[in-house]
Amino acid sequence: MREDGTPTPALAHFARRTPALGLGQWFHYQDHRLDEAVAWMRRLGVTYLRTGLSWADSFRPNALDWFDRQMQALAEFDVTVTFCFPPEHRGIAPHHASPPQVKEEFAESCAAMIRPGPALGPQPAI
Repeated sequence: MREDGTPTPALAHFARRTPALGLGQWFHYQDHRLDEAVAWMRRLGVTYLRTGLSWADSFRPNALDWFDRQMQALAEFDVTVTFCFPPEHRGIAPHHASPPQVKEEFAESCAAMIRPGPALGPQPAI
């Protein structure tokens, strides 16, 4: 799909290969494309999806609500989640691909992103 939501020529080729071929799609925090993407994945017969959840996003307002909304929207698919993107202030270096300063902090954040209900728990000050 193009940024404006129009199909690319590859769409028909992809549709002939589902459900055996899955899709990798990342959704930005509060991504307005989520519902339309889910509708397209249904139309195309997608069953397998790989997506990511950003540790940096967990510091945004209502982050857990967003993670819950995203996972609820994707519940009908066989989803593989990649945990990624430390916030600059929690990485060894101020870069989105940096290893975390405290690996247990990253692990707890990952657990919170997939745990139903409230609470990332205490977070270091930004």
